[in-house]
Amino acid sequence: MNSLVKDDIMAVALLVIDIQKDYFPGGKMPLVNPELAATEAKRLLDGFRSRHWPVIFMQHVSLSPTASFFLPNTDGITIHPLVAPQSGETILVKHYPNSFRKTQLLEVLQQLQVTDLVIAGMMTHMCIDASTRQAADLGLSCFVAYDATATRTLQFNGLTTQAPEVQTAFLSALNGTYAKVQSAASILASPFSGPAPSVG
Repeated sequence: MNSLVKDDIMAVALLVIDIQKDYFPGGKMPLVNPELAATEAKRLLDGFRSRHWPVIFMQHVSLSPTASFFLPNTDGITIHPLVAPQSGETILVKHYPNSFRKTQLLEVLQQLQVTDLVIAGMMTHMCIDASTRQAADLGLSCFVAYDATATRTLQFNGLTTQAPEVQTAFLSALNGTYAKVQSAASILASPFSGPAPSVG
């Protein structure tokens, strides 16, 4: 892939990843405190919409025959009402943790001339991690809203890592090298480098 940054034009966009019903109570893969994360993601959405800054939604639909959630044609793939897209906002369907893999995300960001990307969504240890690393490798300045992300408890080799520890480990690994990891409120208060493209 080519780098996104081609000139001196600076623009910011919000990427909302996989905030879908299966991750909430009653879904097939409920996370820890997804409502709190979605509420902070809505804070970001409200801020971006009020500034007419672009918003991009990723919606995961699993094509794996062994998948247990995000199955095609199920209610679980629906984007949660707290962060429901509005008319004219971009929704891209993905099938892999990396939001750039076999999607039009790269082309959309290039068209918008985005250089600063704010990232929120689920799951922290999977799609947020994979997408942030790819975005940074493409040359974007990434901002991850830690309170607008959520994860779950993981198990490996007979050991259990609770969700808060998973969250801390993955966010701390991203912070610095791949992104600035901040609260949603802090990100909205940050002076981004130059004007964002107008939408609508």
